[in-house]
Amino acid sequence: MLGLFVRAVLRPGMVKPSRLIRPVTQIPERSLVHQEGLPKLPVPPLKQTCERYLAMLEPIVSEEELEHTRQQVEEFLKGGVGERLQKGLERRARKTENWLSEWWVQSAYLDCRMPVAVYTSPGVVLPRMHFQDRQGQMRFAAKLIAGVLDFKKMVDSETLPVEYLGGKPLCMDQYYQILSSCRIPGPKRDTVVNHSIGKVSPTHIAVVHNFQFFVLDVYNSDGSPLTVDQIHMQLEKIWNSSLQTNKEPIGILTSQHRNTWGKAYNNLIKDKTNKESVRAIQKSIFTVCLDAPMPRVSDELYMSRVAAQMLHGGGARWNSGNRWFDKTLQFIIGEDGTCGLVYEHAPAEGPPIVFLIDYVVEYMRRTEIVRSPMIPLSMPQKLRFNITPEVKRDIEKAKQNMNIMVHDLDVKVLMFSHFGKNVPKQHKLSPDGFVQMAIQLAYFRMYNICCSTYESASLRMFKYGRTDTIRSATLDSLNFVQAMEDPAKLNTDKVALLQKAVQTHRENTYNAIHGQAIDRHLLGLKLQGIEDLTSMPKIFMDTSYAVAQHYNLSTSQVGSKTDCVMCFGPMVPDGYGVCYNPMSEHINIGITAFNSCEETHAAKFASAVEEALLDMRDILEDTDKAKQ
Repeated sequence: MLGLFVRAVLRPGMVKPSRLIRPVTQIPERSLVHQEGLPKLPVPPLKQTCERYLAMLEPIVSEEELEHTRQQVEEFLKGGVGERLQKGLERRARKTENWLSEWWVQSAYLDCRMPVAVYTSPGVVLPRMHFQDRQGQMRFAAKLIAGVLDFKKMVDSETLPVEYLGGKPLCMDQYYQILSSCRIPGPKRDTVVNHSIGKVSPTHIAVVHNFQFFVLDVYNSDGSPLTVDQIHMQLEKIWNSSLQTNKEPIGILTSQHRNTWGKAYNNLIKDKTNKESVRAIQKSIFTVCLDAPMPRVSDELYMSRVAAQMLHGGGARWNSGNRWFDKTLQFIIGEDGTCGLVYEHAPAEGPPIVFLIDYVVEYMRRTEIVRSPMIPLSMPQKLRFNITPEVKRDIEKAKQNMNIMVHDLDVKVLMFSHFGKNVPKQHKLSPDGFVQMAIQLAYFRMYNICCSTYESASLRMFKYGRTDTIRSATLDSLNFVQAMEDPAKLNTDKVALLQKAVQTHRENTYNAIHGQAIDRHLLGLKLQGIEDLTSMPKIFMDTSYAVAQHYNLSTSQVGSKTDCVMCFGPMVPDGYGVCYNPMSEHINIGITAFNSCEETHAAKFASAVEEALLDMRDILEDTDKAKQ
């Protein structure tokens, strides 16, 4: 679901860094030079995928279900159906630049009818800022806008540093999809429009304050970007002309179920003024949300509250209407020092977003506001909306649904301070595999079972590559977590099983980023069957397939230089979303669940993860001491 981060070995949607694969490196050179030479995503061998599929099911389904599935897989392989679909996929791979990407974006995002807020759009919490008033908020926002425009210069001139993994260049295409793009709702399927591709690129951003949207031109007539000081002055004008707090929160419409929003959207843009205002937001380079202060909470709960604010805005009476959730990039800056962003997931995975964050944070650190010559700048244009009774009804319904969503989302940010990547590295273990095994152990301790687990892996080694799935629940991970709960097992045995589980995870990671995982291949075979208008193969109607696709754990490593944490909602009603950023001496972990499920609890799961990490360190250190 999430994207992958490349920079540390992948960052799958974060993918992971593993020592098997060297970290992603960046080399300054034109970022599209290597694009044409990138390999195409392969179609894995059918027999290999079928064998790996059965192995993946072993820890998560019963022996009886597994036996039934073995028969279905045998029939699929030998009865001609699998081979026919495989040949169709191979034909598609020859004819297209990437056989998967268009199908994936449609099935994972654009066909999905759930709201983008919470369900698919990740939020990122940046470190707490030290301002507590509007002056600080304006200064911070001005610097941030200037930083993103500085990043845009590299995009426009195609001088982004190329990322490499193991000496091979990675696809940089997603970097060119995140600015000036926006999702457009449709009655059954959405679309994404990228306005930077065309004769005239947008030169404005959208700024929203007290639910009121403005167009802020960020370039002078000679094409130079406004200075930080000029942007600051323009933001002050926006602030002063949007002091009323009783305006209709038109942006909250974008948080609705996609079919509902699709209908409301068509109704909204019947009016010419509304249509022009909506188009101005859609065409903006990005959006800046100047949020009202939220109710104060204890320091312990602060990061969790801000994570929720990034995901949904806090509810209709707070900042949920201060958004346009269809925009790819929305930077959120609160008057109370909270800051972060939320991004719409269809155009890109995490790596370009995290690269942008790291770039902007570094830019802001070294940029001071310098007084600019007084060139009079025109007043930023306020966008007008005509609120008909029908639009008003749609807004009221969206408010009610947003408040239900806010009450349902359970968020806990765990700032794990005991150690970071340093401990697994000391013991020659992949940090990503180590954290994944801690997540497996925490889940096993709470529920006494293993569950279907998704970890995002980047396919950017291939042209237009998006993601595949690393299956973190394996027979080896199951053996490890069972041993941890067995008082009769020696620590040396537990460590050996941990090492084996982490090694298997590394091998699965390697396979995934090299295009040899199973999930996208199975999806392709299924979609090929639908395209061929043949009956659905039994393998996809099987209980085991349903269990495999029901990800109780949806996880992603998002590595960044900045001390931030990303979070996203669970994939299923009775699941968890777990996103982690392992720093050298601490780990930031964002965990979500739904309150409507009595069995899941984000804070309890966070405690279980913390305990698992500490217990795993203890067995490693005890075993080391015993050797001495």
